[in-house]
Amino acid sequence: MSAPNYEPLAHDEPQQESSSAFRAQDFGDAYVKPHTYYGEGPFDAPSSDEEDELLEKSPSSPQAAERNGSALVEEGPLRIGGKQRPASVRILVIGLIALVGTAAVIGFLAAQSYAGTAFRIRGTQRITMDHVFNGTFYAQRQGVLWVPEAGDGVFAKSEGGNITLVDLKTNFTRTLVAFEDVKNERGFRLNWADWKLSSDMRYILIKSDYAKQWRHSSFGNYYVHDLETQTTFPLTTPSHPPVTAYATWSPTGESIAYVLGNDLYVVPSPSPSATPIRVTTSGNASLFHGVPDWVYEEEVFSADFALWWSPDSSKVAYLRFDETAVEEYTFPVYNPSENSHAVVPYPGHVTMKYPKPGYNNPLVTLHVFDLEEYLKDEDEEDEHEEPEDGNEDEDEDEGSDRIAEASLTLTWDGRQPADNSIIAEVAWVGNSTLLIKEVTRAADNGSIVFFDLNSEDADLGRIVRKLGAAGEQGDNGWIDSEQRIYPIPDAAIPYGSSAYLDIVPTPAGYNHIALFSPANSSTPRFLTDGEWEVTAGILAVDTNRSLVYFQAANPSSVERRIYAVPLPGSASAEMVEPTALTESEGPAYYEADFSPEAGYYVLSYLGPDIPWQQIVQVDDEDFDYVLTENPRLNDTLSQYEMPIVAHSTIDSDGYELNVVEIRPPRMDDSGRTKYPVLFRVYGGPGSQMVNVKYGHDWQDFLASSLQYIVVIVDGRGTGFKGRQLRNPVKDNLGYYETIDQINAAKIWAAKDYVDPHRIGIWGWSYGGFMSSKVIEAGAGIHSLAMAVAPVTSWRLYDSIYTERYMNLPDANPAGYVTASISNVTAFKDVDFLLAHGSGDDNVHFANSAHLLDMFTHDHVRNFRFRMFTDSDHSIVRRGAYRELFEFMTEFLVEKWGKGGKRRS
Repeated sequence: MSAPNYEPLAHDEPQQESSSAFRAQDFGDAYVKPHTYYGEGPFDAPSSDEEDELLEKSPSSPQAAERNGSALVEEGPLRIGGKQRPASVRILVIGLIALVGTAAVIGFLAAQSYAGTAFRIRGTQRITMDHVFNGTFYAQRQGVLWVPEAGDGVFAKSEGGNITLVDLKTNFTRTLVAFEDVKNERGFRLNWADWKLSSDMRYILIKSDYAKQWRHSSFGNYYVHDLETQTTFPLTTPSHPPVTAYATWSPTGESIAYVLGNDLYVVPSPSPSATPIRVTTSGNASLFHGVPDWVYEEEVFSADFALWWSPDSSKVAYLRFDETAVEEYTFPVYNPSENSHAVVPYPGHVTMKYPKPGYNNPLVTLHVFDLEEYLKDEDEEDEHEEPEDGNEDEDEDEGSDRIAEASLTLTWDGRQPADNSIIAEVAWVGNSTLLIKEVTRAADNGSIVFFDLNSEDADLGRIVRKLGAAGEQGDNGWIDSEQRIYPIPDAAIPYGSSAYLDIVPTPAGYNHIALFSPANSSTPRFLTDGEWEVTAGILAVDTNRSLVYFQAANPSSVERRIYAVPLPGSASAEMVEPTALTESEGPAYYEADFSPEAGYYVLSYLGPDIPWQQIVQVDDEDFDYVLTENPRLNDTLSQYEMPIVAHSTIDSDGYELNVVEIRPPRMDDSGRTKYPVLFRVYGGPGSQMVNVKYGHDWQDFLASSLQYIVVIVDGRGTGFKGRQLRNPVKDNLGYYETIDQINAAKIWAAKDYVDPHRIGIWGWSYGGFMSSKVIEAGAGIHSLAMAVAPVTSWRLYDSIYTERYMNLPDANPAGYVTASISNVTAFKDVDFLLAHGSGDDNVHFANSAHLLDMFTHDHVRNFRFRMFTDSDHSIVRRGAYRELFEFMTEFLVEKWGKGGKRRS
């Protein structure tokens, strides 16, 4: 960027007078330590008997096993003061016990039929850790790969060593290709990682020799297989390790765009002798063309490409990322093998460009290569004779000139300075019309820019929509990062003009579908409205029926249903209420994957009951194609004691928050038994953990086998309930979310069946940050916390994510202090577990190292720490994932024991 100039912040030096990881003088007078608790004075938990005994006894009879603590177990005559009760009193007591027993039976039956429970008590077996990790409760789910080149309603599947095509219209299946027929240049079968068909279905582009890079990106050797001649040839010279980062067909024709050595190439037609067009020549380790750098891959596009063909395949738009000024981050690789016993005398390392808040971001520019123009110029040239000696350079110069003449660098009036610009979206809305979304680093100001590449000023765009506080958002929150622009096909364009759909917040702050027609329009025309949100963008547009399909968090924010709404037939047409395609008597969670022309869709029911999938034909109710039903799960679940799951809401400072409580089977909620409560938290901006999807994981093990209560609360900042719930955390991550978690813990601590001395919290990533913030607050209610791969200082995380929610450190210095872990005094009063992978490229291990340094400085010693060698953010390397949960389970049992406590 040119202005403002973000100078690198000074490196932190150890300070004796402060437990903060960075110097107070870096922030001037704005530096303050956060208060240790955000509530009103210390929390005084209700007392439970200190002499309570652990309920971990073996049942004395089958009947007792069935009750499992839901009723008192009588062991001989009931005595008070050593005297036996009179007969009349005994009769009274027996009568009372009978009433209690009857009430227990009624309560049990009510629990069985309670409409708010997603899972019910079924069998008698306890869930073990093996069941959690060996797939015992796994619900099979099948993806469908639609093949638009073969027509609507055709999908591919792999079976019997072949890729076959299933045509739902004709109910006919045919073999597309046999794996054994596709071999590399040495005659060996390819190791397929991915494949794509050309638009004419003659060629298959195959990715082989997969080599993972980051979360979404990888390298591979690409091959083209000719289905007519049954021949295979490499797209580029194969290498080991592979170096081609991405390749894709044009939507029409037979052109291929690919990225090799961070340069963009285009092959107009595939053949072993084809000469690729090298569109860019400056690619290197810091300069990317057509593929994103790490931070754009992770935080903007969630994809491994940054190039987009125009609908008619005449042009390719691509982004150029210049990371030259981005600082490097290096982490060690102690053991590159899968052998945990390997001794590596000299560890390797990974060095990556990783921009942090306030430091240099990659500089991004937008370019268009006009393939059609390039080929036309090439055809118009006279055929040349073989070049004489010394003329090769001249031919190369002529080729470079043609590429330059066919290339555009796009810009626009009102563009943000380069160092304050995030290109968040690129979308073709016609063969020669293009939209881009640009936002500032703080995501509080932005624009939608329109380009007409057929105009005289083809390289100069025009801002057609304003985003941010003075634009469509109209508040002090952030501009959402998702790419939601959906061009409307020509056949369905409303009232005769180019158009597209986007997801835009209404004036009330709920994300809804808006139509922009023509495509350079500045005014959204909302197709949906209400106090609910469209959640997954536009699923499909049916041009034959002029319908738009979408998923929404409706009728409640924890559910998902599929809807259709018509495109308006005229500029004066009124808004029409959406039609639900999924009907359920109770709560439900659906997803849908539509065929290319929206004539069919895969309907996936994901909960709360056992998931199933079927393919639906939109105009034929009798069409029946079942993908998955998971019948075995009915038998499996019937054998196990499943937790009871209840959804509800709580109030926190006037905000309604979604909550789910996972209870032990046959839990005694009379108040005589006190259960530990472990809160699970994530809480990141726009996220959601409370929903009605099917799933049985470690939380189920804790409830079923350890007899713990698990509670999940989606606090302020989380998604799908409107911007009024999300916006409060802007510039202040961790503050209001911490208040919400503490308020929820207070509510549960006051319940009769909860042991207020055994309330804890755990989370991973942002959830690890949240569990640490809750302890830092020093509310006195949590006695235990576990943080996995936590962010501990937002100055250590990446720039694009952090600045979107926190602004830049120079603009919000106090916010960066209060939003990070900077006061560890309260950690002395709890049992704390910390775990992190040393090879985490996302939330660097430096975050945990920073927290450990503060522990050392402030003499915090009552914690448990585990580093998982070479594991990344998912902690899976060399068996680490299961071991992590065993580690946490052991910690919980050591500190809390198993089960509830019964009053003496």
